[in-house]
Amino acid sequence: VQLVESGGGLVQPGGSLRLSCAASGFAFSTYYMSWYRQAPGKQRELVAVIGSSGSTNYADTAKGRFTISRDNAKNTVYLQMSSLRPEDTAVYYCNARLLYSSYYGQGTQVTVSS
Repeated sequence: VQLVESGGGLVQPGGSLRLSCAASGFAFSTYYMSWYRQAPGKQRELVAVIGSSGSTNYADTAKGRFTISRDNAKNTVYLQMSSLRPEDTAVYYCNARLLYSSYYGQGTQVTVSS
């Protein structure tokens, strides 16, 4: 199983970024795919999740600003982030989950700063 995140970087407040997570080694289309984040000194928190059917859920902090999507043909999940705030600064992790199986990628750093 491999999850490889990309798309992080430095962005100014109010800016946008799109994160990608390329998956391999498992039946991607059947898994719940999520984005988590962990800021320095804080616990990892769920940002957004998308089910195999495409249904989505968001943390309150992400609603209206972030959009999670998936492309099962490309085994890829995305997180489109807009109106970014300094408090969105964190390492963002991709997660794949099905029943008792759960996998994380290595993460991609997102820094929101002027």
